[in-house]
Amino acid sequence: MLKPIKTENQYNQALARVYELMQTEINEDSAESDELEILSILVKEYETDHYPIPSPNPLEAIKFRLDQMGLSEKELGEILGYRSRKSEILSGKRKLSLAMIRKLNEVLHIPAEVLIQAY
Repeated sequence: MLKPIKTENQYNQALARVYELMQTEINEDSAESDELEILSILVKEYETDHYPIPSPNPLEAIKFRLDQMGLSEKELGEILGYRSRKSEILSGKRKLSLAMIRKLNEVLHIPAEVLIQAY
């Protein structure tokens, strides 16, 4: 019977079972399929509570997304509408305005929650 994961040992056992299930051919709507789905939910919940992933720094998120999309810093200036401001923003000397956050969210698809963080 499946139970909530409360300890690191239970977490490791659940991970081992998930791995074991993923190595087999599982039929949809089978008991093994249900077990895998439930274990995955329990593992995710445990990881969310015990191993939270911090949100990225807004400037690092911008640089990462530019790199991912193959865009240059010059193109960032065009996106923001302020060529001279892009270097000030990337160096941390100038904060992002609300209009800039909206534009970065729209064009680069960076979540606004990441961009509004203090840095």
